[in-house]
Amino acid sequence: MLDGISKTFTDIFRRISGKTSISEKNIQDTVDEIKIALLEADVNLRVVRRFVNRTIEEAKGENVLRAVSPGQQFIKLVYDKMVQFLGDEKQELNLKGPDTQSVILLLGLQGSGKTTTAAKLAVKLKRQERRCIMIAADLVRPAAVHQLQVLGEQAGIEVYTEKNESNPVKVVKNGLKYGKKLQFDTVIIDTTGRLHIDEEMMNQLADIKKVANPVETLLVADAMTGQHAADIAKNFNDKVELTGVILSKFDSDTRGGAALSLKTVTGTPIKLIGVGEKLEDLDDFYPDRIASRILGMGDVVSLVEKAQETFDVGEVEQLQKKMASASFTLEDYLDQFRRVKKMGSLESLMKMIPGMQGQFDQDAIDEKEMKYEEAIILSMTPVERKNHRIIGPSRRKRIAKGSGTSVFNVNKLLKKFEKTRLIMKKVAKNKKYQEKMLSQFGGTA
Repeated sequence: MLDGISKTFTDIFRRISGKTSISEKNIQDTVDEIKIALLEADVNLRVVRRFVNRTIEEAKGENVLRAVSPGQQFIKLVYDKMVQFLGDEKQELNLKGPDTQSVILLLGLQGSGKTTTAAKLAVKLKRQERRCIMIAADLVRPAAVHQLQVLGEQAGIEVYTEKNESNPVKVVKNGLKYGKKLQFDTVIIDTTGRLHIDEEMMNQLADIKKVANPVETLLVADAMTGQHAADIAKNFNDKVELTGVILSKFDSDTRGGAALSLKTVTGTPIKLIGVGEKLEDLDDFYPDRIASRILGMGDVVSLVEKAQETFDVGEVEQLQKKMASASFTLEDYLDQFRRVKKMGSLESLMKMIPGMQGQFDQDAIDEKEMKYEEAIILSMTPVERKNHRIIGPSRRKRIAKGSGTSVFNVNKLLKKFEKTRLIMKKVAKNKKYQEKMLSQFGGTA
């Protein structure tokens, strides 16, 4: 996610951050590098010019040139401008109370991931204890209705369909009545996408919007299309009036052109981003956090939130006790490994840590090797997992055969585990670190 632009900004900031004084030439040279970085990231040219001009204007003022740490002050200025261009602050979905029906209308071109996003949004709102129903109003794309039904079944969300109806406006009208009758407080409408924007499409969407009276009209745009996503959003906004944008496939976007161009070009905020293939992989869009990632500053807040979803205070306290008493077992090791895996790939988690962008060896984060480790532990008996010291040569040979690995791999894991236990014991005895860790989860040491 945003790897290309993030690495470039990390290199740019590394060169200027340590400077005890900077001149107007330093600023101009750095801004020129930023301009190239943004253009290479496929950011809209008008947006780049505006960003660069505003940055130069403020950077050449006394605040930066005469600051105690001018390099750091300049970096903060760029960060503030980046947040501003991304939308200033998180924009919530404008949903009504649970006693009133809220309708969300999803629009988008074919291939943008609209149908999958509908199911992801339903799952997200279901976790917020809203009763959701999806209406399958994409009657043009073959198998679109079936796809939504399959996704609905996976998510445990009801899908309203009509077999013999070809008019999406009627389907929406009937679906809304059905949803109201069964007291669904949230209705998500999946509409037809086209390969390009045309008059027929827009007229149909206008008719659906008139019938649905949605609280949110959201465009699903493919983040990988760069600034083209902003152009698409502008066209939709001019014709139908959007309330927000969902950027799909954001996890695959290495450039950032769509995110950086959208708000300035359309005036429409990005509200949500698709960050993976699972139905749970739809996140709120936080301009400040995305700015941090783009600039290579990490995203600790999101990292902690992911951890909070996976661990609770009691489990953290129990883990600390095991670490301190060196009673941490291979069973615990496997459990923690699986929990971390739920948070995302190790590479993506590492990038959320400030200063880690470009600082770690990707080859060192071998997720394939971690799968081998999981297979090795699963090939052990419960007794062996609880006491790894009983695993002698014959047991190692059996475990290697059962896991499809080698005795060398088993030995390597056991050595790594012993080293991990020693490190954990030292960490667990560090009271200040414990307090800091528990405070992140809302507890006290």
